[in-house]
Amino acid sequence: MLLTIDVGNTNTVFALLDSNTIVEKWRMSTRDQRTVEEYMVWISNLMNLHGHKPSTVTGAVLASVVPQVVRPLTELCTKYFHCKPLVIGDPDVDLGIDVRVNTPREVGADRLVNAVAAGNNIKKPIIIIDFGTATTFDIVHVDGAYLGGLICPGINLSLAALHQAAAKLPRIAVIKPQSNQITGKSTEEAMQNGVYWGYLSMIEGLVDRLKAEHGPNTRVLATGGLASIFAEHTDKIDQVVPDLTLQGLRMIYNLNLSKAT
Repeated sequence: MLLTIDVGNTNTVFALLDSNTIVEKWRMSTRDQRTVEEYMVWISNLMNLHGHKPSTVTGAVLASVVPQVVRPLTELCTKYFHCKPLVIGDPDVDLGIDVRVNTPREVGADRLVNAVAAGNNIKKPIIIIDFGTATTFDIVHVDGAYLGGLICPGINLSLAALHQAAAKLPRIAVIKPQSNQITGKSTEEAMQNGVYWGYLSMIEGLVDRLKAEHGPNTRVLATGGLASIFAEHTDKIDQVVPDLTLQGLRMIYNLNLSKAT
């Protein structure tokens, strides 16, 4: 099985894939001070709980936007799973797509991996909205090339900023609205509605502007933990793909494995 590791600024997702199927998926908070042994104790316990052994892992692929964790995660794969991981961003790793931006090395690994996964299956211009620590909009050309995009503050960052900067505003969670009425009747409801409908308006406005640049037939995909919550209240999102990054990692691993073979 293939071990995929997707390191975001907030969470790290480990998944076991058998061919195209995600067999298991586990999430942990991202911390740049974890040791190799900490990672192994955590993941080996979860694997054992679900009936898997480290020996079932035959390959690994890693994408990280946190440079400090690449070394211990690479050592985790080599020391305990006995395979050298494919690390997205290494010069010898072929993504299989053209990256048409001024400085390709500055693009987050997750954004490129998402572009690979989306462009492989859809032969249209694509907008990918990823709801992570930051909310990103990425553009994939009809020929599969990555064209760049937008980076906006993530919704949870905005909520944390409201709570920290305003003494009387509480810490709240993002929730799906119970109705389409946007006027809040309490401070908490005003915050929840303001953040939710404000972000939805931003999404719709940016999608319209991006479609004006790249064509009205551009398909819009959404991924990340909050994607489904926002997709329910807009017709601007064509499809929610929860595991887009994991599928992109699998595709890149298979591409480079076939070339090595």
